[in-house]
Amino acid sequence: MASTSRLPDPIQESYEWQHRGACRGVDPETFFSPETERGPRRRSREAVAKALCARCPVVAECLDHALTVREPFGVWGGLNQTEREHLLRDAG
Repeated sequence: MASTSRLPDPIQESYEWQHRGACRGVDPETFFSPETERGPRRRSREAVAKALCARCPVVAECLDHALTVREPFGVWGGLNQTEREHLLRDAG
């Protein structure tokens, strides 16, 4: 679970970027895997999600949010959970 203590204040400006996301209106299952999903099926789903992120005008804001609150699941800002963990670890 993401740490709610790291979430921005619940004011509209803090979340405005989400209204401009390429993912808006896309099935959330594109970005979040079922618990039992593994291997090629998971990589394929993540590739579709990352392709959407690649053309998203707010990908930087999305990734910043995911890293700040340490989103534990899904593709955020073009990176999956493992890739975000590596970024955080490498940043120290």
